[in-house]
Amino acid sequence: MKKISLIRSAHLANVDYAYAARLPADMDLLFLAGACPLNKKGEVPHVNDYELQAKLCVENMMEVLKESGASLKDVVYTRVLVASHNQSDLVTAWNAIRKEFGDHDVPSTLSGVTVLGYTHQLVEIEAVAAVEKRANG
Repeated sequence: MKKISLIRSAHLANVDYAYAARLPADMDLLFLAGACPLNKKGEVPHVNDYELQAKLCVENMMEVLKESGASLKDVVYTRVLVASHNQSDLVTAWNAIRKEFGDHDVPSTLSGVTVLGYTHQLVEIEAVAAVEKRANG
């Protein structure tokens, strides 16, 4: 199986994420809905805790990936949305997510937003993954 290539740049700042990702032509893209910090009851736990909500978002994303025949290693891009105007809250969420991804430091965008869709929601993660093409499309 061909692998995703994470691309860095010697001409740009040394950051904790790849600047781009390239995937083989024989792979399909899997677009995930924003992973929210919802428990099985559809509630947002961990009120006011950016780190725990970020971890729950990743756990929920991992479940969807698993059901789609993929894993975090197949993710080629993320967008992390954090409901805060404090940069430290964004960094807290980012660090929790990066820890879950380990050395798979995909290209990502981190943004502070005013509000997210669920009551008490602080974090949401959008993702795109690359998966093997299905034989019959």
